[in-house]
Amino acid sequence: MLNNLTQRLSKVVKTMRGEARLTESNTAEMLREVRLALLEADVALPAVRDFVARIKEKALGEAVIGSLTPGQALVGVVHDELAKLMGADLGPEANQLSFATQPPAIILMAGLQGAGKTTTVGKLAKFLKEQKKKKVLTVSADVYRPAAIGQLQTVTAQVGADFFPSQASQKPVDIALSAVDYAKKHHHDVLIIDTAGRLGIDEAMMQEISALHAAVKPIETLFVVDAMLGQDAVNTARAFNEALPLTGIVLTKLDGDARGGAALSVRHVTGKPIKFAGVAEKLDGLEPFDPERMANRVLGMGDILALVEEAKKGVDMAAAADLANKIKGGGKFDLDDFKAQLSQMKKMGGLSGLMDKLPAQFQQAASGANVDQAERQVRRMEGIINSMTAQERAKPELIKASRKRRIAAGAGVQVQEVNRMLSQFEQMQSMMKKLKGGGMMKMMRSMKGMMPGMR
Repeated sequence: MLNNLTQRLSKVVKTMRGEARLTESNTAEMLREVRLALLEADVALPAVRDFVARIKEKALGEAVIGSLTPGQALVGVVHDELAKLMGADLGPEANQLSFATQPPAIILMAGLQGAGKTTTVGKLAKFLKEQKKKKVLTVSADVYRPAAIGQLQTVTAQVGADFFPSQASQKPVDIALSAVDYAKKHHHDVLIIDTAGRLGIDEAMMQEISALHAAVKPIETLFVVDAMLGQDAVNTARAFNEALPLTGIVLTKLDGDARGGAALSVRHVTGKPIKFAGVAEKLDGLEPFDPERMANRVLGMGDILALVEEAKKGVDMAAAADLANKIKGGGKFDLDDFKAQLSQMKKMGGLSGLMDKLPAQFQQAASGANVDQAERQVRRMEGIINSMTAQERAKPELIKASRKRRIAAGAGVQVQEVNRMLSQFEQMQSMMKKLKGGGMMKMMRSMKGMMPGMR
């Protein structure tokens, strides 16, 4: 996500940090690099001009010039202004959804066709149900696109929310009002309305969604925009903002956009906060948007808080406690335990999901490793374990040559891969034995020896 911009700006940040003093020439050079990085990232020109002007003003201010480490002070200025550009100046509450209304809180989703609106409704329903403990109802008022209603019904079922059925023969306003009535009677906390998208902005579309808005009076009107549209995303956002009283923006496909300009300029152009970012195709690939933390990521500082949150979501604490008690009680770490550890890592977003949140220096250290290949290897290891019998998983010492051939054939891999997986399992088993005796430092040294580039 935002890879090109992060690489350019993290180089600028590194250079700035090393400056013992700021001069007119090195400040001008830094501003030129920042301007170029933003323009290459497809950030809207008015946003770039404002951003650079604010940094220039503060770079020559007392807080920076009078600092013992002016280079580092200037990094702080760039970080703060980048966060403001993405909405930090609107205050911490601006990026939050509002539920300050008589239930159901109605969320109206608007956007062009192909922006990922229907999938985003499903992701948002999952987020509200799991993270905010809300009873969620979804409804489709898209009576034009074939299979739109069925698609929303499918994704809603996948996330475990409730779905209100509608027909293509009905009018969007009638559908929405019926859904509101149903939500009230069945005590839903939130109703999310998916509206029709078009391939382009047209007057009929704007009139229809304005009428829908007037009929249901939503507390949140979210504009869903594809981050990969670049400058077009900004133009579309501006048109919707003029036609509708938007309360926020959802950027989709942010993981697929190496430039990231839309994330930096949509807020500037509309004046509305970015509330969510779609960062993966899976239904849990929706993150609340935090300008401060996104500024960290863009500047190559990583997002450690997001890593911790992923760990909390992905790790089964009860299972982890059971494993710890098993090891402490003298139990053996077996292949079922090993498979469970692989599964936990996948729940945390896999290697690529974790890499994106690490600071730039760690990403660069691991850049020699092929992340995609490593993730494929994890999936193959799971396949190999699945090809074993319950007895073999509990007692790996039983796995000799003939069993290895059978396991390899069942998993569709070579025998060498079975041997490699068993070797990695034995290393993990050895570390677990050290844990039993409280030898945490020994285990850390063992891990260091196993990890490439950490010796």
